[in-house]
Amino acid sequence: MEWFERRKERIRRINRLISGIGAFSLIPLMLLTTAEVVSRKFFNRPIAGTVEISEYLLSIFILLGLAYAQQVKVHVAVSLFTSRLSQRIQSVLLIITTLISLAICILLAWQGLAVGLEERTVSDMLRIPQSPFRLLVALAAFMTCLELIINLGVTIADMTGRSVL
Repeated sequence: MEWFERRKERIRRINRLISGIGAFSLIPLMLLTTAEVVSRKFFNRPIAGTVEISEYLLSIFILLGLAYAQQVKVHVAVSLFTSRLSQRIQSVLLIITTLISLAICILLAWQGLAVGLEERTVSDMLRIPQSPFRLLVALAAFMTCLELIINLGVTIADMTGRSVL
């Protein structure tokens, strides 16, 4: 149990740090969007590449926050039907959905890495390489996998009444 708890806390600390980096990307996004609006409105001169940079900054924000969102359980969940089931059945369904999510995230991490390492394209206007953003998909999926494994262990422990690992 102590081994699992130490790993769990380390992974969660890393997820909080990565999420903070992602949240920080909102500042340049906000400043760039404001500058674009002001430049377009008052000087009739849009800033070149604003859409591309905004897309990349938004992808950083979203991808780096995925694992943390899983950690604090803020992803959308509809429990209209499952809330009426027994706690044991709810736990079994949670394990099943966690395993499905884990399989999808493993595929995302694998393909994100494979595509990211082979990617040679650049953006249309500013010629920004796309490979770092493809690799960011792999990182986000990998960190989400770790968080899902933690959730799976905690759910199984709660269901069986035993300590984790």
